[in-house]
Amino acid sequence: MAKSKNVEELSSEELFALAKQKEAEERERQKEALRAELDKLRAEKKEMLARHRKEVAAIDARIRKLGGRTGGRTGGGNVSAGILDILSDKKQHSTKDIQAQLQKRGIVANNLAQTLAYLKRQKKVKSPKRSIYTIA
Repeated sequence: MAKSKNVEELSSEELFALAKQKEAEERERQKEALRAELDKLRAEKKEMLARHRKEVAAIDARIRKLGGRTGGRTGGGNVSAGILDILSDKKQHSTKDIQAQLQKRGIVANNLAQTLAYLKRQKKVKSPKRSIYTIA
């Protein structure tokens, strides 16, 4: 359309259309650059995770060779069993109290609310009030 004409000879409508076209082309180039950067970062992440898995596997192998156990939950202990043990005194305990007692025992319970909800569904604990639990 306006490519054969000199810019001075273009009408305002033609200039506007040309500007819109250039703007769309620039947006597309920017999108393509972002896609390329995302692909590069994803590939870098994938390589890093693969290296990490290999390093962890090597350390696990060394631990097993020395007679230790690998895998499982960090912090040791079973969260559900720890909660049931704490509640076995038949007293009411708040979630903060349960969390503190689990920490004293070396049990990491990042998912305490979910575990308590699970134990409630299993009818192993009951909750007379919000955030208060007792053995069922």
